[in-house]
Amino acid sequence: MYQPKAFQETDIENISCLVRDNPLGTLVVANKSGFEVNHIPFVLDAENTTALCLRAHIPKANPLVELVQNSESCVVIFHGADGYISPSWYSTKKKHGKVVPTWNYSVVHIHGKLTLVEEKTWLVKQLEELTNQKEQNRTNQWQVSDAPKGYTEKQLSFLVGIEITSTKVEAKTKGSQNQPMENRNSVMSSIREEQPESEFRDMMESANSRG
Repeated sequence: MYQPKAFQETDIENISCLVRDNPLGTLVVANKSGFEVNHIPFVLDAENTTALCLRAHIPKANPLVELVQNSESCVVIFHGADGYISPSWYSTKKKHGKVVPTWNYSVVHIHGKLTLVEEKTWLVKQLEELTNQKEQNRTNQWQVSDAPKGYTEKQLSFLVGIEITSTKVEAKTKGSQNQPMENRNSVMSSIREEQPESEFRDMMESANSRG
């Protein structure tokens, strides 16, 4: 990934937060004809302190199952907030007009080794963690145990777990950090006015508060 120094994201907590807030990852694995691409919700293992560890489940019928047995390397892409930056937002437009549009965004690439997991207890835990992750702020929270046990057991028989331990993590937060301060301030002012309650505004606020 192209990473100008101004946009490099190295704070592990910020990286972890982006993954947890945007759990639908794009899993890319190379195959003989090119690439196998799947879109899968992941759980980030918060207990692993030496490397980022992702856990998910897929149907046993997914061709990825056979592919994993022959290819361990993969990358998972997580997208955070993104948005268009209008040249009209730059203060320097009035001075010289030498401004162009751009697109700001936050993204994480997790490279790692992919393994299959067939243990029932592992699958149940992963399903519970994934469910709780999205249900925790709901008034009427659904839990895996709410479903009839026989029904859950049958569904589990169709699934297999996948686990990815990171070997390299690349993260980028492009939030106008390369612009002069007057442009950064004017951009933020315009975003606050046009998008007062947006994830994009929150991402831009965070990026600009850190330098």
